[in-house]
Amino acid sequence: MSTIILPGRRLQRLAPALARVAAFRPEISVETLALCASLFFSLASNQTFFRAAAATGALHGVGGLLTFASLFVAITALHTMLLCVLFNRWTAKPLLVVLLLASAAASYFMSAYTVYFDADMLRNILHTDGKESHELVSLHALPSILLYGVLPSVLVWRVRLKPRTLVKAALVRATCIVLAVVIAAAALLVSFQGISALMRNHRELRYLVTPGNYIVSLVQVAGEANADRNRPRAPIGLQAKVVGRPVEARPRLLVLVVGETVRAQNWGLNGYARQTTPQLAAMMRTGAPAQVPSAPINFSHVDACGSSTEISLPCMFSPWGRAHYDKDRIEHSQSLLHVLEHAGIRTLWRDNQTGCKGVCEGLAFESFEHGQVPQACTKDGCLDEAMLDGLAARIAAQPGDQVVVLHQLGNHGPAYYARYPSRLRRFTPTCDTSDLDRCTRAEIVNAYDNAVLHTDDFLARAIRFLAAQSGRDAALVYLSDHGESLGEDGLYLHGVPYAIAPETQTKVPMLMWVSPGFASSRGIDMACMQVRSADGISQDYLFHSVLGLMQVRTPEYDRSHDLFARCEATH
Repeated sequence: MSTIILPGRRLQRLAPALARVAAFRPEISVETLALCASLFFSLASNQTFFRAAAATGALHGVGGLLTFASLFVAITALHTMLLCVLFNRWTAKPLLVVLLLASAAASYFMSAYTVYFDADMLRNILHTDGKESHELVSLHALPSILLYGVLPSVLVWRVRLKPRTLVKAALVRATCIVLAVVIAAAALLVSFQGISALMRNHRELRYLVTPGNYIVSLVQVAGEANADRNRPRAPIGLQAKVVGRPVEARPRLLVLVVGETVRAQNWGLNGYARQTTPQLAAMMRTGAPAQVPSAPINFSHVDACGSSTEISLPCMFSPWGRAHYDKDRIEHSQSLLHVLEHAGIRTLWRDNQTGCKGVCEGLAFESFEHGQVPQACTKDGCLDEAMLDGLAARIAAQPGDQVVVLHQLGNHGPAYYARYPSRLRRFTPTCDTSDLDRCTRAEIVNAYDNAVLHTDDFLARAIRFLAAQSGRDAALVYLSDHGESLGEDGLYLHGVPYAIAPETQTKVPMLMWVSPGFASSRGIDMACMQVRSADGISQDYLFHSVLGLMQVRTPEYDRSHDLFARCEATH
């Protein structure tokens, strides 16, 4: 007859073992903790790095196995060295907990979206507001964070660190750092040819080595922020003035629509298989509606300055652009809008995003991020048409020439489903969550394309609004800041380093509309503009083309990058 053990008695027998587990608190040195943590990071947090390295073919065959082993040892040793520098007996545990949680989150996003944690990505993250952060939070990330972040953090907190005298601790720490460097160097030398070729040909892989990637980038960004504190923007265009305008000329109104995350490949006017720009296409057909007396012009080959708003927005409003890109100079100089103001043209920035990235610093600015426009705004934010509310009154209140910037929320991901009203939900089924892991790629593309439909609707409204401005000659220029990856090659969202960014992130749509009165008074041959719209251009042209259109002359103006200069009727 078998013995029956009641649940209560079973627990009584297990109780001593559970008590021993609960009481287990190993005592180790700070250096041992750093080594264990580094081994854990190599195993748990660098899977994306090793997969990306393997995808290059560098880890194939017997030589590839040696390269893999060398990389594993070198990464572990270098992280051990880094942690030995950062840790001491009092900071080691809390700092390691932070690193474990951050690395778990970073690993998830690298795996899910192929995010590269370079300095530009860190700037994007640091400038992300609460609403954007909420959209990026995914329940699918919870198991990864619990397993690779919370659980090891609990174990770390149970550890006791061995006390040492200050002198002994310094000697042991120095030995640990030197030994880690020697081991890393030896490991790299064993497979130097393979590793050097890998890192030379695929420099972006270093931004996948975790947690070193975000630690180094964070230090870089923090250093820049400290150096930039209280640093004024260098003025540009102080000599700017409007030339060739009769005193009695009608005032002009130019609206610049800065798009968000719309890629050229899904822009209907560029030949996309779906018609995602039906209203604009109707305006471009012969016999445009009476309320729109002239047709828009689409530019089909446009390159972005960067793959993120943080880079592209300041770049496109600068005189240097991508061709002469200098991040420090661009971020610490005035912009196109300041040049216009120097020339006596009033500017206004209306924003449905997270700000103008310094482009409109010190100038008129209105935010619609938490707007109160009926039918267009909810507690979660506003649709882009909210920026047209009250615009007529703002324009009428200012005499003379004006330039108004409308900064869209556009197709900002991953919550594409929230970027358009229900009436524009034409492509179905859609991904109705910001957790893209829960959707098929077709559902994600459907939601994205519906959001493009909303930009089409918004631009059509803006053009009709401008066509109705009886007291002014009006024009509109639309240009998206960067594109978006929608699952091609496993990539989602944007922000991949520009050198390796796919064209889905760097090719953007651009469109302009010029009223007949504006074209006539400015002497622009719009038929010529239509022909030249097929030329390959970039965001570098925006600064100089706006100055050319508004007849502003300043030493920063470059006629060769003025789209309108090509088609002046007088030349």
